[in-house]
Amino acid sequence: MSTSAPAKVPTPEQPGSGSGVLDRHFRISERGSTLSREVRGGFATFFAMAYIIVLNPIILGSAKDMYGHQLDNGQLVTATALTAAFTTLLMGVVGNVPIALAAGLGVNSVVALQLAPRMSWPDAMGMVVLAGFVVMLLVATGLRERVMNAVPYGLRKAIAIGIGLFIMLIGLVDSGFVARIPDAAQTTVPLQLGATGHLNGWPVLVFVLGTLLTLALIVRKVPGAILISIVAMTAVALVINAVADIESWGLTTPTWPGNPVATPDFGLIGEVSLFGGFGKVGVLTGVLFVFTVLLSCFFDAMGTIMGVSDEAKLTDGEGQMPGINKVLFIDGVAVAAGGASSSSATTAFVESTAGVGEGARTGFANVVTGGLFTAALFLTPVATMVPSQAATPALVAVGFLILAGSIKEIDWADYTIAVPAFVTMLMMPFTYSITNGIGMGFLTFAVLRLAAGRGREVPPAMYAVAAVFAFYYLMPALGLT
Repeated sequence: MSTSAPAKVPTPEQPGSGSGVLDRHFRISERGSTLSREVRGGFATFFAMAYIIVLNPIILGSAKDMYGHQLDNGQLVTATALTAAFTTLLMGVVGNVPIALAAGLGVNSVVALQLAPRMSWPDAMGMVVLAGFVVMLLVATGLRERVMNAVPYGLRKAIAIGIGLFIMLIGLVDSGFVARIPDAAQTTVPLQLGATGHLNGWPVLVFVLGTLLTLALIVRKVPGAILISIVAMTAVALVINAVADIESWGLTTPTWPGNPVATPDFGLIGEVSLFGGFGKVGVLTGVLFVFTVLLSCFFDAMGTIMGVSDEAKLTDGEGQMPGINKVLFIDGVAVAAGGASSSSATTAFVESTAGVGEGARTGFANVVTGGLFTAALFLTPVATMVPSQAATPALVAVGFLILAGSIKEIDWADYTIAVPAFVTMLMMPFTYSITNGIGMGFLTFAVLRLAAGRGREVPPAMYAVAAVFAFYYLMPALGLT
């Protein structure tokens, strides 16, 4: 009879509770996660980014191409959900990281407002596909990974913090807690509290209560804090909307749909002309258009992947993520897939941090998120029922968690790192762009290292990227936009 103690059976919340094929493939136990955490994380990420199913069709559908054609809203909903499902599943199963993908905000505006008015929609989407091919080529040659590895550790942390501040601002704006002051006000102040300078209305109250609930659950270390808050506040919003006279909830009104099933319309899939745009705008302008899309996709995704992987503890002691090339290549595939489906470039979403905040550490969370996007193809009315006021508290909470976990890792005594880090983390929310934050931070880093006589400490790839950004910012002055 053995006198050894019996093996401890892991509880559902302890690392090691993954089982069988799933645990081995996704390395759930190895990364200190559990199946339940991955499932919760997948749900949290989906609900935090489900707004894209509504928002992307609004942005693309409101624009016209040079012939006056507009994309069909129903077809855009299908294309957006389908591409998000495919690329998120691909990243989860092949890349094994909890980084979900969908149509990129910012890039879709470039496509709608810069490309489409000067060519047809298939031409514009063809340029997005070409940008995706270039991204894949850069990964295959090792150039993209070289650029990422050249980023100093302090700047990596600053990128993560900047993303945290950025997604927090996204949450505040999307919820209506802060609002843009109209130009008619003739003020230099861009934002104000609420729509009128005050907090008014039930929707804002849902956001405030949701934020307090989320933070309280996090402080209490309650498993599933973010998801619990999203579900609870959606229920509250449904009740409020049923009994109160609400003027507007913004993008999504919390109403239980009479018919939750909708038939997907795949009419936009494959409507692409790879090189037709060059015949409309010329070779030089066409190349610059592709470059503009490429630059936004390249660095937005780079910043997001670095920030999310760092928050998920998937990086080593030097801040590098093993297997990054595979992840970057899938991101390039996603850009091309977005163009091929006419949903604009698909890229890594910062809202993935909502799932990471729930404990997601592997690609199985993506399988859950991708599965929900697949279901959204047929259940769009249900998927879009969650109002932003119920989902955005997750972004505020996760923004804080990223800041708290990363800011102490920056060497504030070395101004050649501290100042670029400061510029990076502030320019992301202040310019509403991850790309701008990275670009201005890289430029500042290169200049300050040269000014300090430490130019040899800057990797050549950083100089090359800084030069690309300098050219990018000078393009309007050179008449190249």
